Amino acid sequence: MINGFQIKSINNSLIQYPLKLIRNIPLIDRWLIGQLIPPLIFAISAFTVVSLSVGVMFDLVRKIVEFGLPFFLAIKVLFLKLPSFLVLSFPMSVLLSTLLAYGKLSSNSELLALRSLGVKTSRFILPALILSVFMTGLTFFFNNNLVPYSNKYSEIALREGLGKATVIETGHDIFFAGYGSYTDPETNVTTEKNTFLNQIFFSRIVQNKIMSDVTVIDFSRVGHKQVISAQEAIFDEEKSGWIFNNGNIINFSYGEENTIIDFEKYFYPLGDGPLRVSEIPKDANDMTLAQAIAAKRLYEQSGNVKEARKMQVRIQEKFTLPCACIVFGLIGSSLGSKQNLRSSRSQGFGLSVILILVYYILSFFSSSLGVKGVITPFLSAWLPVLISLLGGGYLLKRASI
Repeated sequence: MINGFQIKSINNSLIQYPLKLIRNIPLIDRWLIGQLIPPLIFAISAFTVVSLSVGVMFDLVRKIVEFGLPFFLAIKVLFLKLPSFLVLSFPMSVLLSTLLAYGKLSSNSELLALRSLGVKTSRFILPALILSVFMTGLTFFFNNNLVPYSNKYSEIALREGLGKATVIETGHDIFFAGYGSYTDPETNVTTEKNTFLNQIFFSRIVQNKIMSDVTVIDFSRVGHKQVISAQEAIFDEEKSGWIFNNGNIINFSYGEENTIIDFEKYFYPLGDGPLRVSEIPKDANDMTLAQAIAAKRLYEQSGNVKEARKMQVRIQEKFTLPCACIVFGLIGSSLGSKQNLRSSRSQGFGLSVILILVYYILSFFSSSLGVKGVITPFLSAWLPVLISLLGGGYLLKRASI
């Protein structure tokens, strides 16, 4: 009886504690959040269905009809693709829901009544900003923890359904630059480690961790150049080197005769850098934040400055994409709070589309400047957010007049 009484008391506490927290929230905030939730659910559903239909559903229907993809497998692929489209829908839904909710309150003169009671505009849009922060965290969680894995498993499921190889660890045109130290033969001065280009490793295709059509240019010996060509190369983990099959070696020496040597097998001491480069997903959206940071370091080690800079931009965008929820929450609530605003669902949807289009065009343009090195990666990713927040602040000031 005592144990039963204790369990009952614990269960009552678990139920009453959240209710107590909710009661402690000011009435105005509970009321406004209650006005925001229904249009938010509507907006998430609308944007997700539209984007999912255009992005995936039509293609899956075509594969069912033309290639015989099983229906239940197509449903599985559709379900696995859902998180990637929810990540795009969340920021847009915040904008539409705040526009609709505050537009409705404004048209019903309820915001006017709050103003007459001395409630400032910044105070009654606070719940929208709190909801936006919550959606920002949810978007980051989905984008970093669910999307990379769900995209990978959807690709595997689709390949299985179409009867293709399930291995997705494939790539094309793999480039890796190996760096080391260099000793000048005249001065006998040695450069610091990893500052001198020693090797260039290139593979046309990699599949199942096997490099095909491989070419290596070796500069490690002073006064000599060596070119190794092979049909394929396999990394030997025990010996930490590459085994080249069916190829030849061309040695170039200054002042000496060049030589060509054919081989069936040849061991070359180079780390697994080329293999790790080949396993980097082509799309940064298929990486977690930790994987993107590791990829950036690997590109820097291999001397691929362009890809390293591009990855730096994508890493910053892992943060700025969720922050679009805060941007749209501020803009949507500020626009919706303007006096005498009449906003139906169709008008709100149309205005949302225009604002979203402007924001993402600005983001694309800024991102391109960062990838090209015109501006820093940090600035290229955060500039659209900063500009939009300034615009949202201006709209909030206008709505307060």
